Amino acid sequence: MTAANDALTSEIPVPEGVKDNIFITSLDKIYNWSRRNSLWPMGFGLACCAIEMICTAASRYDLARFGMEVFRASPRQADLMIVSGTVTKKMIPIIVRLYNQMPEPRYVLSMGACANGGGPFKEGYNVLDGVDKLVPVDVYVPGCPPTPQALINGLITLQEKIDQQSIVTAPWYRKNTPGEFVPVPVLGPDLVDLRQIDLIRDAVGEQSTEIAQGTEVEDLTPEVQDA
Repeated sequence: MTAANDALTSEIPVPEGVKDNIFITSLDKIYNWSRRNSLWPMGFGLACCAIEMICTAASRYDLARFGMEVFRASPRQADLMIVSGTVTKKMIPIIVRLYNQMPEPRYVLSMGACANGGGPFKEGYNVLDGVDKLVPVDVYVPGCPPTPQALINGLITLQEKIDQQSIVTAPWYRKNTPGEFVPVPVLGPDLVDLRQIDLIRDAVGEQSTEIAQGTEVEDLTPEVQDA
């Protein structure tokens, strides 16, 4: 009720006779209040952190208090992605594809040490050291694994972030400002971020030039090299 009272609080005086029937507030406050209390997470988990996420949605912690109990099976009906667990290079293309299918406004919560930065598997050849390498993250929840209380604290932090947004500046309501599209990375010998394809092409070109020049020098006779 605190959030509701804050949204309906105004400095404009209201006559005592109609005080129970009239509320004066700003459009931003009522807009953010309705969104912060109706976040629909996407129902998928990656590793052990997902068990803690499931516990958070159970009756003991009761996410329904925050209006977040409606886990959706489709990204097109969800506006919150909880990345709960180890993000492998094989899984990140699917995560990016799901993120792109979510409608605006959309938010990402990184849950646990593995999703935040690779965790104990950071040096593994198949683990991405942080989901934020490819997907923009709004809130980080530390822990290995985080407790349900920690996840709830992260969700409350996300609500506070939503409270600071405005319809006037929200990018999803502005013309000529498309939502952020993340190219799906390509998994080959290693993970390739297509946003860095120009840098990769330049680096490969420089390396090829150095190799070619080195080959030419090796082909010369020792007398020519000394000269």
